[in-house]
Amino acid sequence: MTTPAIGTSSGGTPRAAGAQAAPAESGQRPATFRVWRGDAAGGAFRDYTTDTAPGMVVLDAIHQIQAEQANDLAVRWNCKAGKCGSCSAEINGKPRLMCMTRLSDLSLDKPVTVEPMRAFPPVKDLVTDVSWNYRVKEKITQFTPRPPDAPDGTWRIQQSDVDRVQEFRKCIECFLCQDVCHVIREHHEETEFIGPRFFVYTAALEMHPLDVADRIPALKRDYGIGFCNITKCCTSVCPESITITDNAIIPLKERVVDEFYDPLGKLVKLFSRAHRG
Repeated sequence: MTTPAIGTSSGGTPRAAGAQAAPAESGQRPATFRVWRGDAAGGAFRDYTTDTAPGMVVLDAIHQIQAEQANDLAVRWNCKAGKCGSCSAEINGKPRLMCMTRLSDLSLDKPVTVEPMRAFPPVKDLVTDVSWNYRVKEKITQFTPRPPDAPDGTWRIQQSDVDRVQEFRKCIECFLCQDVCHVIREHHEETEFIGPRFFVYTAALEMHPLDVADRIPALKRDYGIGFCNITKCCTSVCPESITITDNAIIPLKERVVDEFYDPLGKLVKLFSRAHRG
């Protein structure tokens, strides 16, 4: 009697030659992720290969690598639902939310690069210091409502005016638009330029039907709206599909032009202000 040859399964368990291995879970496949590791002093990419399965997003893969291969890998996240804006990174060179980037939308035949946002100082691995954005927000004039219209202390506004600014309120402050903006990313004009996120914030205030503060001089003098040359790259990366360029930045630019470069419009505005005063 011939003794069957003995082989070894992937798990190390002996099995008879010719016996079929247990099939892998449907759709599973290994993939390599090229993750940037380092801190403010410098760093480099490191490759990690891990199993992936249908339905996974990049953040799932990063968590799996963190759990199984790199316990000290730093990554910022919170909701895993595309609403907190914490897990912003650059995936294959494009600013995206890791929790909203499905592996099925990427080619896994080559390494998937995952790196921190390049426009902000690195803290550790995929975490960056975005505190500059909060300092910018503090210097923008806050919401300043006009006096109530009605005796009961309420206001009357048109629904169309409400709808106009509602889009801007979807912003989750992921700062992907700030990251991709060449004025910040390449020219480092942080001291003179507030960036697309805060043009959206300013537009939400300027176009609010109850707000009476005048931020137009600041847009020209302090916020640097003239630096924006309408490439629309900020709009293209917004996970909330806010039409940043067309609905926020361009209307603000038009108001600056009307205020400072249109002689007739300037006279009308001066007269209106004097009349209100």
